[in-house]
Amino acid sequence: MGDTGTPVLLTSAQRTGTAVLLAEAAERRGMDVRVLTGPHTLDGLDERTVHWYGGPFTARRITDRTGLALLEPPDDWLARLPEEFTGRRIEASTLSKAWELRRPAFVKPPGDKSFPAAVYADGTRLPRTGKRVGPDTPVLISEVVTFAVEYRLFLLDRRIAAGSRYAVHGRLDVAPLHRDRYERHVRRFVRRLLETTGDLLPSAVTVDIGLVRDPESGRGRWAVVEANMPWFSHCYAAPPDAVLDVVLRAAGPRERVLPSDRRFLRPAAHSPLRAPRAP
Repeated sequence: MGDTGTPVLLTSAQRTGTAVLLAEAAERRGMDVRVLTGPHTLDGLDERTVHWYGGPFTARRITDRTGLALLEPPDDWLARLPEEFTGRRIEASTLSKAWELRRPAFVKPPGDKSFPAAVYADGTRLPRTGKRVGPDTPVLISEVVTFAVEYRLFLLDRRIAAGSRYAVHGRLDVAPLHRDRYERHVRRFVRRLLETTGDLLPSAVTVDIGLVRDPESGRGRWAVVEANMPWFSHCYAAPPDAVLDVVLRAAGPRERVLPSDRRFLRPAAHSPLRAPRAP
């Protein structure tokens, strides 16, 4: 795919608030914004520079036709972190192993949304059938902790490009990171995290962190909540223009992928979205 023509931001048909904000930011830059409503939307994009914001399942089906390269954190990244950064025990496993749980645990698919991420009373409460789940579905099994406050951070080249608070005591409570009461603590924790483990993440990524309160002492410690793909993350109160910088790096032309990012590429699906054949 070449670089001729105006760059394109392609978004899914699900018009979330973030998709609208990023589309507006892209238009301010002179980009061509298109909503993927079917195979015909991809017509004429063969020689265009295409970027993506939307879900992973659709994204995987359009990579061949658009030349997209999608960066994502490794499924086991959170489980590989030292406990000083997680504040809890985390295991990378499979859904079949999670079915055997006989205790409460927080269980989630590491990258996609194949089933709800939640605290499950035991393994019997987890899904066993479905279009996108099966015994070998990767999961993260985490010790249950309570976050007093949580932040979403869009990272680019090992620095915070944009950030937002998104929850307080588990409830949606959105505010900009800039001038937040914990901004200095957030930046200091993320700096230490990236200095220690930054090479385990792609150059453009979303990381959520939070403050865990000890119920007995009342003391708090900062911990990583999870890492995600910027091209499938809500921006909350983060500045859309800065978020767009991260999205464009994380989901763009294959030939522009940095050598250090190639190991973080999401594999393409075997069933690409194709244009219908003429009768």
